[in-house]
Amino acid sequence: MINWGIIGCGNVTEVKSGPAFSKVPNSRLLAVMRRNKALAEDYAKRHNVPKVYSDATRLINDNEIDAVYIATPPGSHAGYAIETLKAGKPVYIEKPMAVNYEECVKINEASEKYGVPVFVAYYRRALPGFLKVKEMIENGKIGKVLFFQLQLFKPASKEEKAGRLPWRVDPELSGGGHFFDLASHQLDYFDYLFGPVQKVNSMVKNYGDLYKAEDFLTAELEYTGGVTGIGTWSFTVSRDSYRDIIEIIGDKGSIRFSTFSFENIVVTSSEGITEMINERPEHVQYYLIERIVRALEGKGDSPSTGVTAARTSKVMDEIVGEYYGRV
Repeated sequence: MINWGIIGCGNVTEVKSGPAFSKVPNSRLLAVMRRNKALAEDYAKRHNVPKVYSDATRLINDNEIDAVYIATPPGSHAGYAIETLKAGKPVYIEKPMAVNYEECVKINEASEKYGVPVFVAYYRRALPGFLKVKEMIENGKIGKVLFFQLQLFKPASKEEKAGRLPWRVDPELSGGGHFFDLASHQLDYFDYLFGPVQKVNSMVKNYGDLYKAEDFLTAELEYTGGVTGIGTWSFTVSRDSYRDIIEIIGDKGSIRFSTFSFENIVVTSSEGITEMINERPEHVQYYLIERIVRALEGKGDSPSTGVTAARTSKVMDEIVGEYYGRV
């Protein structure tokens, strides 16, 4: 039985991840930590969690805790992760892995030093629909992949327009703007499909002037296997301009799907046009947590690790590098 502790029991843990730790076989959520102990106690009561902490160090050093899930904003990921690894416990980190690639490297160095694994919540590497897309590509359903196109357009929130800014657009806490929160899933999935990126060209802007972080980006990406792609992200469009589209083009067809809205996967090939359901589980992190638990038991491996996640952070840093002076 793997006993888990969560550091930071905010919104992401309510449905996406938290309940899955006790639903996966041989896994249990034993403790939660939040600086506001009353909120931690409320979470624990609603989710039937036995232990509550308001101090992360105490949770990390609880002898009954086998592994720790860090679900705080990225600005604190490296500190908590390294402390957990130093305590000899595996760590599962919300994405992005840290605010920048440099911090990811430090986490992975600690993992190697203390001989303890790191996993990161890029759960699309384990979701059935996204695995189906990967399988079709590998089986030649659309022939040789030539390139992909990505568009993610979202309107600014009412809070952002009113100047009540969330942590997700504070680069010190998140690494950048919404790009780091959302595009990280997409870039990590492309790494899973096509391998590491070898070349990046980008343009980064702030059109909305609602916050200091970037709100528009376009990037040209080239992968080690020769696949190329163009991504465009905008976070200040009108509501009518919302888009969540990925299209992978091969020399014998194409696959079209969404990242976040879980619309049907549309495949165009010599056999015609077919659609298939892109399953959205009740708890979207369930399948990845299941893989991680099996890995901790020595019965399998995880598709998302500190090594793979660090590559995603490196690409994001390369895309926004000039904007933030990181180059």
